[in-house]
Amino acid sequence: MSSINLTLKIWRQPNSDALGAFETYALDGIHTDMSFLEMLDVLNEKLTKEQKDPVAFDHDCREGICGMCGAVVNGVAHGPEKEVTLCQLHMRHFQSGDVLVIEPFRSRAYPIKRDLLVDRSALDRIIQAGGYVSVNTGGTPDGNSMPIPSQQAELAMDAAACIGCGACVASCPNGAAMLFTSAKISQLALLPQGQVERKKRAIAMVSKMDEEGFGNCTNARECEAVCPKGISIRNIARMNKEYYMAMLTEG
Repeated sequence: MSSINLTLKIWRQPNSDALGAFETYALDGIHTDMSFLEMLDVLNEKLTKEQKDPVAFDHDCREGICGMCGAVVNGVAHGPEKEVTLCQLHMRHFQSGDVLVIEPFRSRAYPIKRDLLVDRSALDRIIQAGGYVSVNTGGTPDGNSMPIPSQQAELAMDAAACIGCGACVASCPNGAAMLFTSAKISQLALLPQGQVERKKRAIAMVSKMDEEGFGNCTNARECEAVCPKGISIRNIARMNKEYYMAMLTEG
């Protein structure tokens, strides 16, 4: 097991009303098998021993599943490795002597709570607006009793892979949440269980997204580039189609 020495420039901000600034920390002897969050744990142990405030950051499962963790590392949400969450980013991808600039996800819809912690509850409210099936669609069907073309099932599964981390918003120059919202709309629009509320869902979720202050897509594709689950912007085209068709017939 090898180790590396790093210089960390981390955004520190005590609360949402205070002014923030970067603070610099030297961290030696970081094992390359550590994850990025374990590296931050080591820093926090060091700061605690020095009777300084540890760095606040979000985390939960640390298995790339829950979508809780997230920060911008050297200008890239979730760091330099493609389709990897921050908790699954390992220190072997960095070199000894590297300088890492670590910032919170920045967006008008993500107010900073403290240090690297941001309030992403706006995404929860988009889900609450319609990202579910509320009608009775029957019990669990027998295998193959509800045939779905395999390509359509694959597309629904690809959209369902979204973990709601919000990196797409932080990377978009317009602060758009269209990749997130479109993945949730697509997942249900492609399955039989989502058909009853399909039009109502598209109108409600898009309207809520706009109400929360997110921007619009201009095909920069930065969201797709940083998504740790490889969600395609083709879902945005599907969401726009779902929304306009719903507005023409229901709106």
